[in-house]
Amino acid sequence: MNPSRDPTDLFKDIEARGVATSLYNVKFSRKPILYDTTLRDGEQTPGVSFTIDDKVEIALLLEECGLKEVEAGFPAVSDDERKAVKAVCQALSKPKVLCLCRALKSDVDLALDCGVDGVIVFIPSSELHLKWKLKIPAEEALKCALETIEYAKSHGLFVQFTCEDATRTPIERLLEFYSMAIKHGADRIGVADTTGCITPLGMRFLIGELLKVVGKPIAVHCHNDFGLATANTLAAYEAGATALSVSVNGLGERCGNAPLEEVALSLYCLYGVEVDLDFKKLVKISRRVAEISGLKPWPLKPIVGSNAFTHESGIHVAAVLENPFTYEPYSPSIIGVERQIKFGKHSGIKAIQYALKSIGMNPSREEAEIVLKEVKKLGVEKGSLTLEEVRDLAIRVLEAKKH
Repeated sequence: MNPSRDPTDLFKDIEARGVATSLYNVKFSRKPILYDTTLRDGEQTPGVSFTIDDKVEIALLLEECGLKEVEAGFPAVSDDERKAVKAVCQALSKPKVLCLCRALKSDVDLALDCGVDGVIVFIPSSELHLKWKLKIPAEEALKCALETIEYAKSHGLFVQFTCEDATRTPIERLLEFYSMAIKHGADRIGVADTTGCITPLGMRFLIGELLKVVGKPIAVHCHNDFGLATANTLAAYEAGATALSVSVNGLGERCGNAPLEEVALSLYCLYGVEVDLDFKKLVKISRRVAEISGLKPWPLKPIVGSNAFTHESGIHVAAVLENPFTYEPYSPSIIGVERQIKFGKHSGIKAIQYALKSIGMNPSREEAEIVLKEVKKLGVEKGSLTLEEVRDLAIRVLEAKKH
């Protein structure tokens, strides 16, 4: 396969979609379902705990953003968790509300009492989990799962059946578990990369093998232990997965899950998929979840990090001032943020001229070079300078030059 496109396609994408990505990306039209697990796995982030009001607020923000499915929690955890899941169900009108259930009828009863639309029934399938966690043979685990699936379906629930630790489970066992689950009524099967240990190539292979046998939609839930959650989620999509588990800011157990904002923007910008989300709401929900969770995204975080559209290097800034797409793969307007130019030891003359003109000053090149010298010196001492700091510095320096 040679996906290379004509170079003029790049300029068409810039004009039509505000995107300037690789000429070698393969474009897709298939729209996946993004189901958000911020309220469930996201809350399992060590040190994070959401109140009922927090969960309702986040759920409403997800609905406002356009999410079609929201995993509201795990009712079996506690009375408060059940109240929270029930409150989310009552608050949301558009998304399908799901919750997590072990392969136990009693868990399904709790889910029914909360008023959810569907359940994600999970059971471990790997030898590691069966031997050391459940301490039961695979046959018994499957029997429990099938009984629970049948029970949930008999009560009119949507059922996703997920094999926990699927990526460390032999393919023969996965095919058996999933095939039997479908025969017993499962609407969708789920592949959980529970310890984030599969590679994108491995994920493509696994989903491809499952699709040869499984005649139902496939969901994936990827963890980020090796920093591959987004890559593995997208690899699963490439291979044919139709439901992708995400969480705001990538919150989740240990190193987290595939971030909603990364998966959504990748689908739109890299794959050409018209994702039915309000991208401008992604930054809003990211910031609010950061406030509630107490975990602020680091500056270099893709999409929502404070450095995502920040430039300082002189060569970069000079080019960006001519055409932002020289050093940006998509327009910041897509997510409703503004580009920032910072100033410091890496700045060049064009950045200083831009800065001074933007605040109503019209210095000569000689004057701009004097200011640049001082900016570089101060940048070594304190790092980046803001536009206001450059202005104040310029006024001082140029006034001193007059005298």
